[in-house]
Parts: sequence; C-alpha cells; structure tokens
Amino acid sequence: MTSFTPAELRSRLGSGLLSFPVTHFKDDLSFDEDAYRQNIVRLAKYDVGGLFAAGGTGEFFSLTPTEVERVVTAAADSAPDGTPILAPVGYGTATAIEFAAAAERAGADGILLFPPYLTEAGQEGLARHVEAVCRSTSLGVVVYSRANAVYSADTVARLAETCPNLIGYKDGVGDIDTMTRVYTRLGERLTYIGGLPTAETFALPYLELGVTTYSSAIFNFLPEFALDFYAAVRGRRHDTVTRLLTDFVLPYTEIRNRQAGYAVSIVKAGMTATGHSAGPVRPPLTDLTAPELEELTALIAGLPAATA
Repeated sequence: MTSFTPAELRSRLGSGLLSFPVTHFKDDLSFDEDAYRQNIVRLAKYDVGGLFAAGGTGEFFSLTPTEVERVVTAAADSAPDGTPILAPVGYGTATAIEFAAAAERAGADGILLFPPYLTEAGQEGLARHVEAVCRSTSLGVVVYSRANAVYSADTVARLAETCPNLIGYKDGVGDIDTMTRVYTRLGERLTYIGGLPTAETFALPYLELGVTTYSSAIFNFLPEFALDFYAAVRGRRHDTVTRLLTDFVLPYTEIRNRQAGYAVSIVKAGMTATGHSAGPVRPPLTDLTAPELEELTALIAGLPAATA
C-alpha cells in the first residue's frame, strides 16, 4: 500500500474533496466491521483527497482506543492503493501520543489531532500539546482548531516552524479574521481544511481565504452530489453552488439544527435513506425521529437522479 510522506500527504489532501466515513454499528451498538469495510470500498471508488477514519462523523468520541485502532485498520486495509487514510488522535497529551502510535500500527497515512478532552488551555499549553504529538510520530499531522483548542495565527506559525510533519490546519470555528491571519502568515506551508458542520455552506467564501478543501459529511450518502458541489466550488460557479445550496444543503441543515448532535445523526439517517444503512448512533447521540427520517428521505428523492 502507498505510504505518503508528510509533504506528499499535504499536497494530496489539498487537491480534492475530503470525507469522514461513518462508523457502522450493529443494533447492539457493537462495531460492524464487515459492513464498515464494504462501505470504505464503496466510497474509495470515488476520486477523493482522503478519508478520515473514526473521525468526528465516525463517532471517535464514542469509540474505545481498541475500537479506534480496529476501525482505522479496517479502513487502511479496505481502501485501494493511493487513497490516504487519516486516523483520529485526541484526549490528553499522553493518550494522544498512544493514539498516534496506534495510527502507525494500523497503517494510517496521517492523523487528525482533535482538541484535548474537556479542559481549557492557553496558547502555550496548546502549542506544547501539538509539539509533543508531532514529535511522537513520523506521520503527517493535521491540527483541528475548534471548541477548547482554538489556535491563534501566532501559535500556528510557531507550530509550522517547530513541527516539520505538521501539514494541515482544519478550521472548525468559522472566524474569518483568524483564518485570514493564518493563511497570510503561512501560505502554502500548510493545507487548509474547512471543518465546520455541513462544510458545503461555507465552502465558496472559504475558498477565497485559501481553504482549498473541506470535509464533506454528505459524501457518505450522496457522493456524486458532494463531488459535483466541490467541483462547482473549485470552479467558482456561483450560480451552481447557490442552486445546490437551495435545493438540498440548506434544507438539510434545517433538519440538522433541530437537535444537538444531529450533525452526525443526520448522516447516518442519510445512509439509511439511500440504502446503505450504517446502524444507529451511540449515546449520548440520538437518531433522527421517524418523521425526520421521512423528511430527509423525501429531500434526497427530490434531487436529480444524476446527483442522488
């Protein structure tokens, strides 16, 4: 299987659409590895910049460390040669380092560093956290700026200097000022990834800030639609982007916004609606109600056949 250097991975991630496959669960909430592997094969047939196994949409927060390694191993084994697989790393620094080691054992090509668990920290502490994880691994590292780990432009610049294998900055905040400052400081040193929920809604304006790619949860159940949308964004086809937002993305987000945690739940509902059921979400998340699933199914059915 192809092994990407950090520099190669940075270039690859920035050149195409990214996605976070859902993690398949059985009715008893155990990991359904066979179904997961089949789904990775299905998704990897499409031209994507990379797949992030067991990420936020993959319910990283509900998986045990052993399960995370199983999921990442399954993804790395099932994806065709040349499709980058990134693994999740998170919680406290010592645990994050253990996750990074597990990612290497599982055959991942890179890692996504989630915020530290629960606690708040200043910029110096966050920088030391990232530096420790980067030193512990040879894999390319994408840092995820969100929640209790929002990195300033000065901190990102420091990390880019001290961590040669830091390859990406994923924005989950939506602060245009910070994003502008990060990009103008670092330019092509990093790949910039849009990471807000339902990233399609921000994709076009973020492209102008140097964010050439984003993570599409919709890709899980409407891969053709997601790729068409991405192509319209990269081509700056404003009319097409507006039409696709109006026809599907914005009504979709209205369902998503009805309940905390639905950003993940609605993706699994979309899998069910399109005949690719991935099972339920794990607590503390809750699944869409039956009427909401019917509403989502009708919304999908209303799309042109070429994109549904």
